[in-house]
Amino acid sequence: MRIFFLVLFVSLCSFTTYNVTDREEEILTELEFNRLTEHVKEIKTFTSENNKYSKKIAFLVDMRIKSGKNRFFVYDLQNDKILDQGLVAHGSGSETAVRGDLKFSNLPNSNCTSLGRYSIEKSYKGIFGKAFRLIGLDDTNNNALKRAIVLHYYSAVPYDEQDYYISNSHGCPMVNETFFKRLEKIIEGSDSKIMLSVYY
Repeated sequence: MRIFFLVLFVSLCSFTTYNVTDREEEILTELEFNRLTEHVKEIKTFTSENNKYSKKIAFLVDMRIKSGKNRFFVYDLQNDKILDQGLVAHGSGSETAVRGDLKFSNLPNSNCTSLGRYSIEKSYKGIFGKAFRLIGLDDTNNNALKRAIVLHYYSAVPYDEQDYYISNSHGCPMVNETFFKRLEKIIEGSDSKIMLSVYY
């Protein structure tokens, strides 16, 4: 069974505007939707108790979805719908002997993706161009700053979904530049910090 969402890209209150056409897309399987819903509930609980985080929008990444498929989701917390989606790379250290099955680590130099909730912080210009620092909020990702785990783009990440696995990062959530620019508008237009939840 597939779950369909009508994805309407419109002005998100006062903090950003998407300039793309309306479209209906097949986004998630039922199991994927259930995982996302569980983590959306966690974010809503957390942000209700922490006013510095956005109650309007959150980013979620489902690492159980294969890297060639859209698994980075922009979520409207007020209207409970997915607004945007894109490809995102995982860390090379997360690869296992079984392609597509991942492992995770918070250790420096592991090159692994770390699961958990992140606070998206101020941008800076790094070796890949503009990037956003990430602060890990859980024991599973609290070395994010020490490991230089950031949200950034890279030319090797394709824009469209693929039938194969995409390139890996050194542990960072790494996206396509076009998708990054849309995320950038949301982050910089928000009046409070946006949370990123990476789960499996």
